[in-house]
Amino acid sequence: MEKTVYQKLLDISDDWLKYAIRLNLGHEPQENLVEIRNAALADSRIKRYLSDIANFHNTLVTNHKNPDLPIHKLLFLLDLGFDTEVPEIKAAVDEILKHRDEHGFYQSMTNVPKHFGGTGENVFSWCLCDAPLLLLALLKADMDYREYIKPGVDHLVSFCRDNGFPCAVSPELGKFRGPGKKDDCCPYATLITADLLSYIPEYRNSQAAVVSVNALLGLWENSLTQHPYMFFMGTDFRKMKAPSCWYDVVSVAGTLSKYEFVREDPRFLEMINLIKGKQDKEGLFTPESAYQKMKGWDFGQKKVPSPYLTYLCYLIFNRLES
Repeated sequence: MEKTVYQKLLDISDDWLKYAIRLNLGHEPQENLVEIRNAALADSRIKRYLSDIANFHNTLVTNHKNPDLPIHKLLFLLDLGFDTEVPEIKAAVDEILKHRDEHGFYQSMTNVPKHFGGTGENVFSWCLCDAPLLLLALLKADMDYREYIKPGVDHLVSFCRDNGFPCAVSPELGKFRGPGKKDDCCPYATLITADLLSYIPEYRNSQAAVVSVNALLGLWENSLTQHPYMFFMGTDFRKMKAPSCWYDVVSVAGTLSKYEFVREDPRFLEMINLIKGKQDKEGLFTPESAYQKMKGWDFGQKKVPSPYLTYLCYLIFNRLES
């Protein structure tokens, strides 16, 4: 990353993002960042997110696209560089650990109406569009892999098919299934599973990882004709957007960039070139789409460059240069 862009990014960022930039892009030792970390934790938005995740299962999971879900907020905080030394993050992790099934999957509090095939009652359960995220959060929170994470990951990869990961749910959710053909992959479940596996040495080059990555690249290549479970890679998908909690070009390219074996793939490079083509002359990125609930953040608008969106893009570029 050019020093001029790096310094520009620091100059226009709030403390919470300055901390992440210096830690994750600048690779400064954590012991040198105590002051900026404390300033970041004092930010009213960070404090609100911490408060929201402490009672982790108080929010019902009814729509995985919702950036207000505690799991999305927890992953956001962990990715910035905060850890279980922060009491609220420790509390969130402890809450996740309390609800684990016999296969090692962690469960969320959900409610699927009867007309969608569920019970219509609040119940702890899992589906493949949230179970990988809970395992990923525990991994990023540095929980013991063999004790808390490996059993669930081993079970997760057993769902892999030759076209990725399906729409699958726990018995508590009855016959619920998303709006798609049973044999199709669920692009979002495939994306978040690929993201999870990228962090695990024993799975990083596994068949499940390769299949997932190729499924995502195949959907990009055939974006005009293949829209499994109504996940499109069209105009909206290609808009620059943050945070990376759903199915869009920054999220998909971010996950794929963690796999060395895709870095020369022309389909992946097409995504990267699309992203790079949206930089302004100062190397910054302006959101082209924004979540309504994110108005208090720099990425919750579409008028001026977003330091956080720019940071996400440079994380991707740095992986490709390493």
